[in-house]
Amino acid sequence: MNEYKTAARKVLRENAPRIFLISAIYIALITVMSELQFRLPGTLAAYERYLEQLSSGSPISLGSVYSNFRPTGLPLVIVLWLLSSVLDAGFMSYCLKSSRGEKCDSANLFDGFLFLRKVLTIRFVSILLVAFWSLLFVFPGIAAHYRYRQAYYILFDDPEKSALQCIRESKQMMRGRKLDLFLLDLSFLGWVLLDFLVIVMIPLPFSLPIVSVWLTPFRGISCAAFYNRLITKLAA
Repeated sequence: MNEYKTAARKVLRENAPRIFLISAIYIALITVMSELQFRLPGTLAAYERYLEQLSSGSPISLGSVYSNFRPTGLPLVIVLWLLSSVLDAGFMSYCLKSSRGEKCDSANLFDGFLFLRKVLTIRFVSILLVAFWSLLFVFPGIAAHYRYRQAYYILFDDPEKSALQCIRESKQMMRGRKLDLFLLDLSFLGWVLLDFLVIVMIPLPFSLPIVSVWLTPFRGISCAAFYNRLITKLAA
């Protein structure tokens, strides 16, 4: 873990403040889309209905949840979620390039749109696979989440590969290494909690992820460094 985080700190130092400005742009875009989702007609009511069913212990009725959406609400929520997914992939591309010392800038945040169909296919298939394994028990679902975490990196390294090929290669790549990535994620827990507390404690009508401007690139480049180390080991 220290190896990846040390490499990330080095990249942050060498590329400050530009890397933080670009991360702030990414965070701002994601935050705006997230806020818009909850402000669309019926979205908040649907979310409250979902939490009500969850807290009561009764079976969750998706039909009941979706019935709270206005006619235009659900389609717009889906569009915003798709855009967020593509931007997430673009930020991973930016972090990957940064971790390798390659030339990159804010335009790389939109790299996901260059391979839109493949990026969305990876997201949908990964979600379906994680959901399937989660039906068995929580731990298989968590393992599945880490099994497919390298798929976007694989795609950006070789755009000629299909989405399913990237998913399969990620699965093979992560055999025996899922715990390592889990522990890397866990090492950021304190910062994540601090970020949450700052957002909650500042009384604003919108979330202000101050800590995230530093934490987001730190985590992103650490995960990219994990992938870089992984392919180096596999190539040896």
